[in-house]
Amino acid sequence: MDAPHRLDENLPFLSVSVALLTVSDSRSLEEDRSGDTLQRLIGEAGHRVVRREIRKDEIDLIEAYLKDCIGDPGIDVVITTGGTGVTGRDVTPEAFKRVMEKEIEGFGELFRWVSYGKIGTSTIQSRALGGVAGGTYLFALPGSTGACKDGWNEILRWQLDSRHKPCNLVELMPRLQEHLRRAG
Repeated sequence: MDAPHRLDENLPFLSVSVALLTVSDSRSLEEDRSGDTLQRLIGEAGHRVVRREIRKDEIDLIEAYLKDCIGDPGIDVVITTGGTGVTGRDVTPEAFKRVMEKEIEGFGELFRWVSYGKIGTSTIQSRALGGVAGGTYLFALPGSTGACKDGWNEILRWQLDSRHKPCNLVELMPRLQEHLRRAG
């Protein structure tokens, strides 16, 4: 079943700034096919990759990257690839949960639904997730290029397009920090 995607061409397209993190104990930037794939897709969609790194699959290193990006007003979205499996070294979701203010449960659910159509029940091994912290969207994708394509092409591409209807994540950005303004 193809999902309905409707863009209201009368609305302006608003480009967002994205930070990419590849979580890997073995890859370098030169060998990072998943990061390359995401960077290309993000650029083709009209958005900007403003930061890109590789960090080892260690919870404190991932958490530090996330906090640094959340604290940077020039970053709207952080997308990570890798470290979402079930082995002992896979700790990306745990790092996300340390910093998230709110989880976007539907992102992980929808990612696994999309993935099920391609890899069947093996999708249960993915702990892809999304959330928000400090006004910054956070999304964790598995490390394969296929998973990165699915996560971007089937979900994020649409939700990060300000013209997508009936709603999208971009139109919520001005309101993401309301709770912080009220508390201050």
